[in-house]
Amino acid sequence: MKLASLFIASVMAATAVEALVPTMPMHSSRVAQSSKRAFVAVKMAEKMDMGSDFGTAMPEKPEQTLEERLSVAATDFIGNFEGRLKEGVEAPPELETLKKARDDEAGVSELAKCIYELMIESGMLYDEDPEDGSMSPTEFDIKANLEVPEVKAEFAYLYKYGMGLIGQELIDVDTCKSIVKDRLIDRTGLSPEEFDTWLGY
Repeated sequence: MKLASLFIASVMAATAVEALVPTMPMHSSRVAQSSKRAFVAVKMAEKMDMGSDFGTAMPEKPEQTLEERLSVAATDFIGNFEGRLKEGVEAPPELETLKKARDDEAGVSELAKCIYELMIESGMLYDEDPEDGSMSPTEFDIKANLEVPEVKAEFAYLYKYGMGLIGQELIDVDTCKSIVKDRLIDRTGLSPEEFDTWLGY
């Protein structure tokens, strides 16, 4: 299956932190802003600088572990997400799952997995108001718009984001493969092989 070989190739290509950096302009508000905010949260967790201009005058702060930094990132993402839901709009179950993973100190892989899942669902389930950034349920028909370049680009971005998480050893291949199949591929109505072809692999 081409999907398996693509996972291996993508992992090999995503060995640096910069693999998580968005390299394309994000065009649709449905995925763009949620992806950008989740990216910023994880990026800050990976590269948080505990230094200060007054470092010589202040006691040195203890270095945070990766799990602690991801927990902070999760908290930031949760707060941002909740603050942008329009009044009366139901949050996806992935939000509570992320909260639980954070509160239970579930570990690096679980936190990264839950952040990725919420990032995907926030982009797939909601539209963002261009005026105030608030989110409401989308009526966008993905399957009927597969040939729209922006749709293809968004799916490719989310797919590559998962590859970047593998490259950083934040989630494993099987976990990412399952997320991609259930939350991206299945939404297109394509088979894994057709999905690869659709994205140009």
